[in-house]
Amino acid sequence: MVAETKKILDPKIKLTATCVRVPVFVGHSEAVNIEFEQPISADEAREILREAPGCMVVDKRENGGYVTPVECVGDFATFISRIREDATIENGLNMWVVSDNLRKGAALNAVQIAESIINRGLLKKAA
Repeated sequence: MVAETKKILDPKIKLTATCVRVPVFVGHSEAVNIEFEQPISADEAREILREAPGCMVVDKRENGGYVTPVECVGDFATFISRIREDATIENGLNMWVVSDNLRKGAALNAVQIAESIINRGLLKKAA
């Protein structure tokens, strides 16, 4: 996860991750910790993520107010829950992210990234 993120975003990005293999039939689950250059509140992050294509925010501030890998099976969305400020670092957020890795995996992500690049006009014709 760390190597792939650095390869995709920026080799100099500071990143830490904990990956755990658990016995689930389908699904990826991640506890994500992010530090931003500028302050951002959990409410701001929720609003931004609600507008992001392919993301589904399910963030009820109550017991059971988050999505588990079992609940995301068969869906193409990436579910984001438990968005909250991280009191241990400046401008930090924590969140819980799950998706059906058979529906929303590397192949679909590659296609969606390519579509985004084309739609934004970032691809130039070969000489």
